[in-house]
Amino acid sequence: MKSNIREHVEITPGVSGGKPRIAGHRIRVMDIVLWQTKCGWSPDEIVSQFPQLSLADVHAALAYYWDHKEEIEADIRSAEEIEAKSRRKHPSILKGKLETRQSEVLSRRTYSKSRG
Repeated sequence: MKSNIREHVEITPGVSGGKPRIAGHRIRVMDIVLWQTKCGWSPDEIVSQFPQLSLADVHAALAYYWDHKEEIEADIRSAEEIEAKSRRKHPSILKGKLETRQSEVLSRRTYSKSRG
């Protein structure tokens, strides 16, 4: 079984951060896991979203994940921490404008109700 997984999953230093990925692609095992866990996609849905992948690729990635669960989950946590740090360092300008606008609308409603 492990040899079948190796046909579909490879690790190449300098490609995709040296993380396990689908052979011949830059789609990482952790991406497949996140699409299944966070997006709720089935293996068939993942293939429909990424037709360059085969169903065997997706299942091999999931098998690899279960064989290396702690490592992949550590990679996911690390990526989430980097993303959170980046969001704090570079906050969304659009999000700030939307929050300001929403606050202004709520203030106007509150003011109107207090006068009425």
